[in-house]
Amino acid sequence: MEPQAYKISIRIPQWVRDEMVTPQRVYCRSSKEWMNDYRFAITLGMAPGGIVKVWVGGPCLSFKEVGRYQAKVEPLGPYRGESKGKYIPLEPENKAYVDQHGIPYGSW
Repeated sequence: MEPQAYKISIRIPQWVRDEMVTPQRVYCRSSKEWMNDYRFAITLGMAPGGIVKVWVGGPCLSFKEVGRYQAKVEPLGPYRGESKGKYIPLEPENKAYVDQHGIPYGSW
């Protein structure tokens, strides 16, 4: 686990806003029918080192990457300073897994 916390503010570009209000004709595998769908979900993925990736998508539409961003270290620490700069400890079984397998930094 990283010793610091991060913060970031992400502006959603106009092309993403346009994408979210434009219906797309798509075959939906779950309902097995053609429909008009919208990319209404914004998803954030966070990785060690303060890396944040953002995607926009919908239930029957693929997700499009919006961007990759670098967050800044939060000087107050985790929980915005409410925990005296410390993280809540990992559960023993989770800590054992990370100790044994490490964190998959390369996947980002």
